Amino acid sequence: MTKLKNIKVVVSDLDGTLLNPQHRISDYTKSIFQELHNQGYLIVVATGRHHLDAMAIIDKLEIPIYLVSSNGARVHSPNKEELFSFNLDSDVVKAALNVEIDPEITVVLFKEQTWQTNKWNEKLNSFQEELKYRPELVDYKTLDDFAAIKIFFSCPDHEKLVKLKDAILANSSEHLHHAFSLPTCLEFMDKSIDKAVSIERVLEREGFTLQEAVSFGDGYNDVQMLSASGKGLIMGNAPASLKEELSDLEVIKTNAEDGVAKYIATRILDKELATS
Repeated sequence: MTKLKNIKVVVSDLDGTLLNPQHRISDYTKSIFQELHNQGYLIVVATGRHHLDAMAIIDKLEIPIYLVSSNGARVHSPNKEELFSFNLDSDVVKAALNVEIDPEITVVLFKEQTWQTNKWNEKLNSFQEELKYRPELVDYKTLDDFAAIKIFFSCPDHEKLVKLKDAILANSSEHLHHAFSLPTCLEFMDKSIDKAVSIERVLEREGFTLQEAVSFGDGYNDVQMLSASGKGLIMGNAPASLKEELSDLEVIKTNAEDGVAKYIATRILDKELATS
C-alpha cells in the first residue's frame, strides 16, 4: 500500500476504536504507537470518556499523548496539565433534565471527580478496568448543583434515546448539541465544543493543522474530527448509518482486529504485516 504523505499527527478515539472489545489496548497496538512516537509523530487521543478514566488507559502506552476528553470539554497535555476546560451551567443541565425520562434510561452527570447517576448500571461500570472515576448514586429531585462537564444517557432501546433527544432539544437547542457515541449512548455537550474544536486547540499549540492529521473513530461523536482531518478513517465495527453518512471516507478493519494499529503500520510507518 502507498504510504500516506504529509501526515504529522495521529488522532484516535478510544472505545470501539483504539480499544478492543474488552476495552483494552492490545500489546500489538501498544508497540505500534510507541514506534509512532519514536518516529516523531504527534499523538492525540480524543474520547467521550472522562479524563481521569481515559488517563488510566493511555498511560499504558507509556508515551507522551495529548488527551481530549468528554467530547472536547477537557484538554490535557502529555504531562497531565489541564489546558482547557468547559462546564455546562447548572441551569442549562437542570432544564435539560426537566423532561420526561423513561425509567429504563440511565442518567449520568460528568463531574470533576465523580459521575453522578440515578441508578447503578453494571454495563457502564464494566468500561473501567481500573476504577479511577467513581460513580455516585444521587436523586436528581434533591440535587442542588447540576453543573457538569457533560450529560450522558444510556439505554439498550435506541428509540427511547431518540425520543429523549428530541424532547431535550425542544427546550435547550440553543445551548446544547448532542451525539450518539453508540446507539445505546446519548451525550449532550455545550454547543460551542466538540472533539474537532479541541483537537484544533492542541494542534495550534504544536504548530500543526487538522489537514496534517489522520483520525480514527467509530461513533457519531467522531463525525466532526473525521470530516475535518486530512484523512479520516471509520472503523469496520462502526454503525452502518455512520458509514453511510460519511460515505466518502475509507472504512478499515474492526477494533477486534487491531484496525487502527494495522492501518498505521502499513500506511504511515510503511511496515509489512506479518502473515500467519
